[in-house]
Amino acid sequence: MIPRSAKPRKTYDFIIKIFAWLASLSGIVILAWILYTVIVKGFSSFDLAFFTELPAPPGVGGGGLANAILGTIVISLLASVIGIPIGMLAGIYLSEFGKNSNFAESVRFFTNILMGTPSIIIGIFVYTIIVLQAGNFSAYAGAVALAIMMIPLVARTTEDMLQMVPSSVREAALALGTPRWKTILDIVFRSAKKGLITGVLLAVARISGETAPLLFTALNSPYWLNGLNEPTANLTVTIFNYAMSPYDDWQQMAWGASLLITVGVLAVTVTTRFLFKEKTKNKII
Repeated sequence: MIPRSAKPRKTYDFIIKIFAWLASLSGIVILAWILYTVIVKGFSSFDLAFFTELPAPPGVGGGGLANAILGTIVISLLASVIGIPIGMLAGIYLSEFGKNSNFAESVRFFTNILMGTPSIIIGIFVYTIIVLQAGNFSAYAGAVALAIMMIPLVARTTEDMLQMVPSSVREAALALGTPRWKTILDIVFRSAKKGLITGVLLAVARISGETAPLLFTALNSPYWLNGLNEPTANLTVTIFNYAMSPYDDWQQMAWGASLLITVGVLAVTVTTRFLFKEKTKNKII
């Protein structure tokens, strides 16, 4: 054999490493730039009025986004109440009962499609089946749209986390006479607890910054939330409206709302990463 020089391979390896390093650095720089811009422009909006008062009329200074903050919390909680149980039940079926059946494979296929569906399409769908039929925008229509986005993510995460639990754990519980449903809820779920929480937090972070579905379902409102069957203020649509307005004070409020959402999503993401890291460490041990 003719000996081949290692110099070209080392050169190619060095070049690829440089490109990978530059790509990683560019991502970090862009993220830091975004965070810096949002913090610098949005932090000055934070005061007591921002969190406690209603929006001021156009052209009038002052006011806050208390109704939008409340509306966002209510819609997100309602979406979680709808989406998380359905997603978890679907994940349990795929992992524990359906496994490799034709129906389970179909569910996985359509779940993957739903995960990739643009959020505006989901918003239009809910607008057609709920808003048009009811004759008005509402908080529960917005919650349904966000729940539809949560379901596939929670379902696939639940399936993956449950499949990470060794089969020997299930077999040991069943051998002791434990009913299958109790084995799943009390033993398998407990073993995958941190992973399941991670999936739920990821789903919440996924929907917290969505605007398009709420434009077609919850719309917006300058008033306090008096019921779920009415247009509801929320931060994402408020950011869209205020950022496009010609009023400087509204644009400043939009930066403040952007910072509030960014901090919330970042907190959820960091918590998710911490839980996932802990789960991985425990699995290795």
